[in-house]
Amino acid sequence: MRDTTTQFFDVSNLPAPGAAEIIAEVYDALTKKGYNPNSQLIGYIISGDPTYITSYNNARTLIMKIDRDELLEELLNNYIETKLR
Repeated sequence: MRDTTTQFFDVSNLPAPGAAEIIAEVYDALTKKGYNPNSQLIGYIISGDPTYITSYNNARTLIMKIDRDELLEELLNNYIETKLR
């Protein structure tokens, strides 16, 4: 006999992507669409205008999930870790 009960998938247990993962996905989407990702990300950080980020692969929605201060902190921390240590 076949089970006819409804299956539930609970996404609340899945970890939310961190700033580094979001930056990587957005960078990839910008690159794939032919944009200069550095310029676009800088424009977004300075202005807060999400139209600097393509909507391709949900990149604009992803980038808006993290605060711009957190985004800048992640980029600075990465720079310090890779260039100064």
